[in-house]
Amino acid sequence: MKTAIAVLNRFRKITLWWRQLRGVTPESLAQQRILSGQSWEEFCDTLKAAGASLSFPGTPQDAFNQAEGYRYLTRLTRAGLMAFVEHADPKAPVLHRVVHETVKMGADNPDNYYQTACISGEYEYRIRGRRNSVHYLGFGTQIGHYGQGGGMPPSGYLEASQLAIDDDGCFEIIVSCQPQPNNWLPMQPNSGNLIVRQTFLDRERETPAELSIERICPPGETAVPGRVTPEQVDSGLKSTSTLVAGASLLFAKWARDFQQHSNTLPQFDPEVSTAAGGDPNIIYYHSHWALAADEALLIEVTPPQCEHWNFQLNNYWMESLDYTHFQIHTNKHLAQLEDDGSVRIIVAHQDPGLPNWINTTGHASGTMCFRWIRARQHPQPSTRVVKLSQLQSLQTKQQTATA
Repeated sequence: MKTAIAVLNRFRKITLWWRQLRGVTPESLAQQRILSGQSWEEFCDTLKAAGASLSFPGTPQDAFNQAEGYRYLTRLTRAGLMAFVEHADPKAPVLHRVVHETVKMGADNPDNYYQTACISGEYEYRIRGRRNSVHYLGFGTQIGHYGQGGGMPPSGYLEASQLAIDDDGCFEIIVSCQPQPNNWLPMQPNSGNLIVRQTFLDRERETPAELSIERICPPGETAVPGRVTPEQVDSGLKSTSTLVAGASLLFAKWARDFQQHSNTLPQFDPEVSTAAGGDPNIIYYHSHWALAADEALLIEVTPPQCEHWNFQLNNYWMESLDYTHFQIHTNKHLAQLEDDGSVRIIVAHQDPGLPNWINTTGHASGTMCFRWIRARQHPQPSTRVVKLSQLQSLQTKQQTATA
């Protein structure tokens, strides 16, 4: 996939160079594409082609999973339009939520509150914020964006623990290519995306950070959005359709590969996750799971010293399951530990009456993810599939131990 995208991008650059030699500018070309309807037609054609990801080898072909797959494509489309059409001006960036309770992708973290903004290495920015009580707060700049394909390697990262914060909990961050004396978030000339991750231990009791971003303008200039242009809409539609086609195919490939080690949790390649936009401070364990009606998946590990950890269930398309209404994940705060400091997580279709039950919400299979965040060690979680009837012995042992 990366090779195909690289070839396509190179072809586009050569085509653009040839058109410039002939006196055709990007602005005039965008006008032609908008007036002729070509921009819209290509957008629709690419969305239609993106449906092929639902037939990628290994994808479940039953009606339920296919329905979730089509809903997933609509969610990606909504996310793309928000990011690349509505909030795509790096001269007037807006922090907004692309991934949230009803738009999900790439094993989105149920404990995270994601925000993003369109930026450019051509400018400098100021982030103002109030820390509040959210457990973890991190800021990152990334090269490119999902709508370009080919990965999103990091170009800078800054955590709240590194910030100078005043007595009222307020702070300012300068985002720039040139080093700054305090609270500096680096970027590069080809940086195109700002991502903010806020991680909760307990959403009900913690308050997210309050954040805003503005471009630092020369004297006499104000950072207000400009009038919409044909070039912006043409580019935004291209980026949106590329996101839908590229992300859906990428994660369909990941999910297919995860089936090679179903019901286990091997460590995921950190370089691959970071290149795809993952947090560089996190070690991921991605895999596939599948359980019969009378089976449960036991996951056991002793958590190391770390900033945070969690485990979650996803559907096949790597969307987190419904964490608003069901317990589909657990974490450092929510999990009940054993006396020896270990944790046992139980994935099952019905409540076994034991701690740390993860609800499959009617799914017979899907993907799953375990994370260690800023951990000193990275212990390997062990897994085993057991019959539900065998869980009774665990319950008996627990009752005996607490008696």
